[in-house]
Amino acid sequence: MVIPEGIVSTGYGGIRKWLRLMRVEHDPWQQGVGQIALGKTADGMYAATVGGITLSIPRQVGKTFFVGSLVIALCLEFPGLTVVWTAHHLRTSTRTFQTLQSLVKRPGITAYVPANGVRTANGEQQIAFTNGSIIMFGARSMGFGRGFDQVDVEVFDEAQILTERALEDMLAATNQSQHPAGALLFYMGTPPRPGIDPGEAFSNKRRKALAGQLRNGAYIECSADRDGELDDPEQWKIANASYPARTSHEAMLRLRENLPNDDAWRREGLGVWDEFWDQDEVAVEHIIDPDVWSAMTISGAKFGKKVALAIDMSPNQQRVSIGAAVRVEDGRTHIEVGYHRAPSPGLVRVLLSLVERWDPCAIVIDRASPAYSLYPDLIGVGIEPEVTTAGDMVQACGAFYNDAVAGKLTHTGDPLLSEALKGADRREMAGGGWAWKRKGNQAISPLVAATLAHWALKVYDIAKPPPPPPAHGSASAASAGAHRELDVLTAGF
Repeated sequence: MVIPEGIVSTGYGGIRKWLRLMRVEHDPWQQGVGQIALGKTADGMYAATVGGITLSIPRQVGKTFFVGSLVIALCLEFPGLTVVWTAHHLRTSTRTFQTLQSLVKRPGITAYVPANGVRTANGEQQIAFTNGSIIMFGARSMGFGRGFDQVDVEVFDEAQILTERALEDMLAATNQSQHPAGALLFYMGTPPRPGIDPGEAFSNKRRKALAGQLRNGAYIECSADRDGELDDPEQWKIANASYPARTSHEAMLRLRENLPNDDAWRREGLGVWDEFWDQDEVAVEHIIDPDVWSAMTISGAKFGKKVALAIDMSPNQQRVSIGAAVRVEDGRTHIEVGYHRAPSPGLVRVLLSLVERWDPCAIVIDRASPAYSLYPDLIGVGIEPEVTTAGDMVQACGAFYNDAVAGKLTHTGDPLLSEALKGADRREMAGGGWAWKRKGNQAISPLVAATLAHWALKVYDIAKPPPPPPAHGSASAASAGAHRELDVLTAGF
């Protein structure tokens, strides 16, 4: 545990009346963290207002309930407080919203929430209070969190999947906080998976804390001994302060049984960080060097007349990506992923709009992708995708790699595509060659979509005759700025 210096008082005592109204009694460990999180220096500012409060805690300890009840109490204590709560996954932010929704429906609190104060629509979930305070919930993978201002409290749930780019985009929202004691940042999560989770932002907090370099911030880590016996209940008590009083032995066994392996149990059940993250500088072998990739970022280029599209879906079927490829006037190929969304009926409308607007030379889906489940729906509306085989995928990945290392690609710096490339690995194919490794990498779909779109443009732009001119405007006008149109077109779905 790292505690910020200079604490002379705490605001935790002032909000306990609201916790009592919610019929919430924090456990001793939660009371201690609450006193630190709301600790104040002699000038009345929060001691952790600069470095934030980082909680590396296993599952089933009660961190979401604790932080959720804390921010509700803060909203009730301070009129006009604005809280943004983000998780990486939509299902996580929705589950948290439901937990906090149940708290504000308790008899002592309902009078402070107007009849229309709880909004339940996905993407617009929020709890508003009669005093003007508000808590907004959303998923970072869906683009939630960017563009806010005058935010007083930000909660980064699933911080083990918090990209540095997302953090940069969202931190500015607290710069104009009007809260008299300063803004508060909460980072909470379990240890990230090496090579899979983009855990650099979370691990940097830990690294600074352990090195004594965390400025005006708090770091709390609950974990078993790294060399401890995985099934020793005494180690469980060290890692999980709620065991066995609130988290039963059976609940721990259930989590142990359903996590995929010992490493997952060590991280998520016992809070132990892999040695991978203890290195001063983590050496990662990237298939395509990030600096090379960054150097290919462009904007405002003149594009050709033909676009190829590709659809891919993450292995857990939680995200759909649409990739586009178009030629640049200097002979390079521009790629972009302009759509990152959870699967929904609106996807078919998006694709219909793209077909009508661009008349693409091909729309591609890989037969081995979860996106292939969309094939009947697309056929039903008159869209016939090209279906790639394992051999096609090998050719696509090889062509993408060759053009990337030769500097023959361009892109607009999409953060999810860049993160997918950073965490990408190869899988060797039985017939020779390689393809992007899907298994265990839920962030891979933007890269697969971009790869297939790039391949489709090479194959089908040559194989098919040129289309008739568009009904409105010139062909060059319709195709110029294609990557910008993709963003605009899909923004409404």
